[in-house]
Amino acid sequence: MAATPVIAIFDVGKTNKKLFLFDRHYQIVYEKSARFTETKDEDGDDCENLESLRLSVFDSLREVFRMKEFSIRAINFSTYGASLVYIDEMGNPLTPLYNYLKEYPAQLSKQFYETYGGEQAFAHLTASPVLGSLNSGMQLYRIKYERSELFEKIRYALHLPQYLSYLISGIPCSDITSIGCHTNLWDFYENKYHRWVAQEGILEKLAPVLPGNEVLPAAFPGRNYFVGIGLHDSSAALIPYLVNFQEPFILISTGTWCISLNPFNQTPLTNQELENDCLCYMTYQGKPIKASRLFAGYEHEQQVKRIAEHFNQNTVRYRNMSYNADITTQLQKKMPPQNQPVNLKESAFPQREISKFKTDTEAYHQLVLDIMVQQCFSTQLVLRGTVTKRIFVDGGFSKNAIYMNLLAMYFPEMEIFAASMAQATAVGTALSIHKAWNKKALPNDIIELKYYGRGQAISI
Repeated sequence: MAATPVIAIFDVGKTNKKLFLFDRHYQIVYEKSARFTETKDEDGDDCENLESLRLSVFDSLREVFRMKEFSIRAINFSTYGASLVYIDEMGNPLTPLYNYLKEYPAQLSKQFYETYGGEQAFAHLTASPVLGSLNSGMQLYRIKYERSELFEKIRYALHLPQYLSYLISGIPCSDITSIGCHTNLWDFYENKYHRWVAQEGILEKLAPVLPGNEVLPAAFPGRNYFVGIGLHDSSAALIPYLVNFQEPFILISTGTWCISLNPFNQTPLTNQELENDCLCYMTYQGKPIKASRLFAGYEHEQQVKRIAEHFNQNTVRYRNMSYNADITTQLQKKMPPQNQPVNLKESAFPQREISKFKTDTEAYHQLVLDIMVQQCFSTQLVLRGTVTKRIFVDGGFSKNAIYMNLLAMYFPEMEIFAASMAQATAVGTALSIHKAWNKKALPNDIIELKYYGRGQAISI
């Protein structure tokens, strides 16, 4: 039997690292997951174990290349953003992979923004709120001023997707989806690197920008295959929807972050939007995507542990909990009217006393309800002023019946769909280099949808 032609996609999240093999119809024919224990940087802060990630990529490729039933035609990568790998002339990492939540020195931040026009004006140009280390360009700025000797040794600062691509191709590069994701590097008005990048000597540390659909020859031993340059995961997740749907929509991509992406909103970011964590991403074709972010997936994970511990339950129980409209109604009666600004950094649930809930079912409904108050406010920020009538949800919360029913309740005028193609990020990453490895037409049937009206769910 002839080997099945496939594309290998490494989808690297903060928690789960996955490898998928897709056939030419973009069906998953092989899947592997891994989790790595975090390590510490030189300050004792938690960070990604870069060496474990590097070895995992090589080991996984060796494994799939040995599988006679598959023929690897291409490899591509998607990862979380705001993370840079600093390599020397030999391509070796010089530092740990710093956590994007690492605290940023206030004085250094003040120095930067005073030099380059002030926080508000700078945020408008770079289409991102002031986020400290999450503005990954600021990580390079910090190294320059705090560790000048290290800065001199850096040949390239590679965004994480491009570092993984570099491991296989040996060719350093940058891509617009990573550059455009709240890095402070890109001027969205001038459509080029912000002037500070050259003035501070950062530009020479950044690898050449290649198109998102570019493929490179492989240096890693194996059969004849191409290597994509890698994509930022939020931009990658949008690609299957842009391929399949022409009518305006919002995609809520859920994982550690719940990101509301509106590629049909081209209005400039307002001060209110910037203050509420709105920003712009980029499609791999270089078009802005207005987005709002919520750290809800992380909070959900932490608070589920708290509920499970109090009620002596396994956390797995909450993955498939059914929606109970009666419990929701009773909980809503106890919640105050939402006439105050919504706290997007943390929902109301962490401050609630678990002992006041009669059951864990009630407590869990309250958790998702509190998150939904945030989600509604966050999504409205990028919905406002557009004719969008559809919301698609992919990722972890798309499988959560409570989340999906509450979303339909909070957006009664919208068509709400859960996408059963939960691996949209990986599929989008594969689709970005479709022409390089797949002679078949782009698929238009890879997204199965479940419609959620108020009190109902219908598979389509």
